[in-house]
Amino acid sequence: MKDKIITASKELFLNYGFKSITMDDIANHLGISKKTIYVHFTNKTKLVEAVAFDIFENISEGIDTICNNSKNPIEELYAIKVFVLNYLKNEKSSSQFQLQKYYPRIAERLHLKQFEKMQVCVKDSIQKGIDMHLFRKEINVDFISRMYFNGMSGLKDQTVFPLELFTMDYLMENYLEYHLRAIVADEGLQILNKFITSNQS
Repeated sequence: MKDKIITASKELFLNYGFKSITMDDIANHLGISKKTIYVHFTNKTKLVEAVAFDIFENISEGIDTICNNSKNPIEELYAIKVFVLNYLKNEKSSSQFQLQKYYPRIAERLHLKQFEKMQVCVKDSIQKGIDMHLFRKEINVDFISRMYFNGMSGLKDQTVFPLELFTMDYLMENYLEYHLRAIVADEGLQILNKFITSNQS
């Protein structure tokens, strides 16, 4: 039952936001009483925490699969973007923003976990790009990976990037191009341009 509650809550939270959905909504969605939910989660904060970290684990597994099967780190980044956006329902509910605003302690812990995961993943990806002569060999891998994470995290700040002006898909698409154009070598630039052209057509 605990897993069912997490799965149902995840669907509701991603569609409508962490703040918007109540324990009553989750109970009604599952056709159970709130008491049943409280057997497994003492309060909504505990449930939000479980769901947030379940989302993180699922996304991490998906990213690992993409990284293990990608042809090159340029296509890999775009594949990850599509996967994450689809999983998070294109951020239409501002679930990440609501998590930061209403559950800051959970968001802070999650941010640290995301950084730890991304540092390893992005550094490996950048190094692979250098080894394949797609990225400039003189770039500082550790610095660039931290800049990439910081930039991606910044896209979620609705004070700077309000969703009524920018969709999350638009932000991520343009940030990826911005990031890659800063580090690609000539061979990588050709692949990037072809990839962007094929995606636009």
